[in-house]
Amino acid sequence: MQDETPTDSPTGWVAAHIRRYERSGGKEGHTWHGLDTLLLTTRGRKSGLLRRTALIYGRVGVNLIVVGSNGGEPVHPLWYLNLAATPEAHVQVGEEHVDVRARTATAEEKPELWRRMTEIFPQYKSYQKKTTREIPVVILEPLAG
Repeated sequence: MQDETPTDSPTGWVAAHIRRYERSGGKEGHTWHGLDTLLLTTRGRKSGLLRRTALIYGRVGVNLIVVGSNGGEPVHPLWYLNLAATPEAHVQVGEEHVDVRARTATAEEKPELWRRMTEIFPQYKSYQKKTTREIPVVILEPLAG
């Protein structure tokens, strides 16, 4: 996955954030407006190309936690749909690079993870109120080796 050049988010401010993060080797951009962010690279479910975006994250043990809010839009974010098709992905957290396997939190896991993530970014609550879809919480589990 690391030998291919990913296509960055088409959203201007996200793409600028990714460029800053990536060009500095993770020394800049990890913290964005006081929030910790990671770069997530997925395999496009239709194109087969690598796609990269920046996301706010939390940690539970060695796992990274992200939220598929899409700003409360009625559809899941493309990165989430890509992970549903191909759960293996790559993340950059600061200067660290990690291959991960993604899974959606179970009904049992989600309440505690949702609580943690809304403490980090309270706006997720308003996003959930804005949409009828259930916003997924995604667990990124590091792959061995």
